Amino acid sequence: MNTKTVAATAVSPDVAAGVAQLLTPVVRNLIALSVNAKQAHWHLRGANFVGLHEFLDTVHENAIEAYDTAAERIVALGLPVDARIATVAAESTTPSLPEGFMQYETVITEMLAQFDATIASVRTAIDQLDDIDLASQDVAIAISQQLDKDRWFLYSHLGA
Repeated sequence: MNTKTVAATAVSPDVAAGVAQLLTPVVRNLIALSVNAKQAHWHLRGANFVGLHEFLDTVHENAIEAYDTAAERIVALGLPVDARIATVAAESTTPSLPEGFMQYETVITEMLAQFDATIASVRTAIDQLDDIDLASQDVAIAISQQLDKDRWFLYSHLGA
């Protein structure tokens, strides 16, 4: 088979570019979410320590799985994704966590803000991918479902 006649992907370059434009911020926010969940995990103090400490590991793992899936979608369409730590730090829309130890209420509030920023980028991707690539929209929808569930579990620690 002559490989010069086979395209790298079955989608057009414009579709690939649109997907990359929408999923790259999702990847970066999910990386920040995963790192910040681990940071909060290590620095948590106070009530509900064990349950929240263990749940933050779950958030970390779920975020890793999600950013890997989103990044691989971009790459599968033939484009690179810039998820280097300096780029993530500069481009993520997630807020910075306070330095040092945090009481559980602060961890919950801070991590809810992490979720909200990440979910906002995912919902933007979902809305705009509807006109670009439905398979990529499905990726974003699945990520949204897990983020919504994890946010709900975290919020429930407040007992509100």
